[in-house]
Amino acid sequence: MTKIKAAIVGYGNIGRYALEAVLAAEDFELVGVVRRNIQDIPTELAAYTVVDDIEKLGKVDVALLCSPTRAIGDLAEKILSLGINTVDSFDVHSDIVALKKRLDNVAKQHNRVAVVSAGWDPGSDSILRTLMLAMAPKGVTFTNFGPGMSMGHSVAAKAIAGVKDALSVTIPLGTGVHRRMVYIELEAGANFNDVAKAIKADSYFASDETHIRQVDSVDELKDVGHGVHMTHKGVSGATHNQLFEYSMRINNPALTSQFMVSAARASMKQTSGAYTVIEIPPVNFLQGDLDNLIAKLV
Repeated sequence: MTKIKAAIVGYGNIGRYALEAVLAAEDFELVGVVRRNIQDIPTELAAYTVVDDIEKLGKVDVALLCSPTRAIGDLAEKILSLGINTVDSFDVHSDIVALKKRLDNVAKQHNRVAVVSAGWDPGSDSILRTLMLAMAPKGVTFTNFGPGMSMGHSVAAKAIAGVKDALSVTIPLGTGVHRRMVYIELEAGANFNDVAKAIKADSYFASDETHIRQVDSVDELKDVGHGVHMTHKGVSGATHNQLFEYSMRINNPALTSQFMVSAARASMKQTSGAYTVIEIPPVNFLQGDLDNLIAKLV
């Protein structure tokens, strides 16, 4: 079996779990890990190649971009231009179409594939919302997240000037409405009121009810657990009151990275261009012979 040569780009919360997911996938080979600081190598990476530039890894089929959302656009463009597929977990729902169009041009120029927003939401949950709508085309879908840590929101809060560390917890209020509870450690000399104002003005938080709390230690509060409960109530043909529900409780970065690996596998089966996960046949995410998968799943 020819294995898919994968690189992990970034080694934060998602990157650590991506290492486990790649190593557990029989059809993948880990080529190496790309991180900014190669002078400080975590113990678990001692057996693997760690570089500060993906070009130093040699042949790579697909890069798992485990970097903050706001860095994804430029990073994916660069890696696609090197002739390497990319998979990311970009999580700003309102900007996904624009990112897809941007990366589609680059991917097609270099005969590569980019899979955009392949986490769990957006990502695997997106596929479930699509199926619910296919089963009941008229109706309303509510997606309620949490309670749990939002990695994207936590990273965004930590990037605010004056913040040493941050944890953003998503609290579901029902009908797709959420409250953000943001716990922050301040840098020495930072003004809490100024920092809180900047966080609330950030696009990650501006549309939600957001509460900021200063704490002595964010690390003592961190729990990467999360969850979702989706409800779709709609109409199948002319029949009303069709009700579908989906719920899960998860380790956030573990599920994100696992689905990214599945999307990386799917990227090897697509023609060049950029895709969201709802555009990819679900069976393409799976390892194995197509006929066997059909016999097992259909």
